[in-house]
Amino acid sequence: MTRSHSILSRLIPLAVALAGGLTGCSSERAATPPAPETVRNVSVLPVQRADVPDLLEAVGTVRAAETSQLASQMMGNIVELRAHEGDRVRRGQVLAVIDDAQPRAAVDRASAAESAAGQEVSASDSDLALAQSTLQRYQNLYDKKSVSPQEFDEVKARYQAALAHRDGTRAGQAQAKAALAQARTSLSYTRILAPFDGVITEKKADPGMFVNPGLPIFTIEGLGRYRLEATVNENDLRYVQMGEQVPVVVDALENAELKGKVAQIVPTADPGSRSFLVKIELPADARLRSGLFGRAQFSRGKRPSLLIPQTAVVARGQLQGVYVLDPNKIANLRYITLGKTTGGEVEVLAGLQEGERLVANPGGLDLNGKRIEAQP
Repeated sequence: MTRSHSILSRLIPLAVALAGGLTGCSSERAATPPAPETVRNVSVLPVQRADVPDLLEAVGTVRAAETSQLASQMMGNIVELRAHEGDRVRRGQVLAVIDDAQPRAAVDRASAAESAAGQEVSASDSDLALAQSTLQRYQNLYDKKSVSPQEFDEVKARYQAALAHRDGTRAGQAQAKAALAQARTSLSYTRILAPFDGVITEKKADPGMFVNPGLPIFTIEGLGRYRLEATVNENDLRYVQMGEQVPVVVDALENAELKGKVAQIVPTADPGSRSFLVKIELPADARLRSGLFGRAQFSRGKRPSLLIPQTAVVARGQLQGVYVLDPNKIANLRYITLGKTTGGEVEVLAGLQEGERLVANPGGLDLNGKRIEAQP
């Protein structure tokens, strides 16, 4: 027992010493991190500040330059619709027909009255001609003292009565013609016509429906001419000039830039938004449609900004970043906020500072945490 205890007494310190030695070696190895991988011949550039165009962006909606709501001008039942949404129509084309029984009867009555008035005018002309010739004969006889003044006055009075009757019949004929024209106009209201060449964008009635004057039946838009109706804040209206050429971007046209022209500035501001409506004529483009979203850009001069090449941007899902070098030339992926793109450069809104160095064109390489040796 004594000998065993003596052996254990010598072994325990030795084991403790070995354990301490192993622990020390492990701690020493952990304290020495591996050297980062080095990537050579990489293009590096500093972040620089530059003046960029300061643009005022006004958003709005594309509208047709010609838009009209076609409404009924009389009461009646719709008996026929000859157009539907999407149909292209020509000016003067009949789009809808309203029951014309009563207006047509009114035209027939007015036509008969106008014909009767014409006959009365013919009869009165004959009576006037007879009265005039009689007056001339009596005038000759009166000059020769062959008739009494009373007889001459009676003939003269009959002439004046015939003249007044002829004038009255002519006035009645004019009234009859006016009534006929009015009846024909009312009859024309039973045909809803296209006011210009265009496309039907909305149909608001169906056959058999009873309509009143002013009730919309169709909405028609002209073809080929569109404009962007954009809103501009009251504080920014000074940057908008009549006749100014401005770039317009319509998202639905794959962000194609159109050259617009300021055609109208509505002089009254919206009291709710304190903004003005600006109408910008757009060039002809078969892809344009009413209702599309558009953005007009007005120049406000220049402003300083940070620009980097688009090739430096690395996409990670919905995020965008760049490889920024620290003082030890180690690349770190930093996510940034980008703005507008101009040519091959993009504006940095947040995430970078002037003078920092970044990888100009990482391509598909993963450089995060690696030492970068720039190209000589």
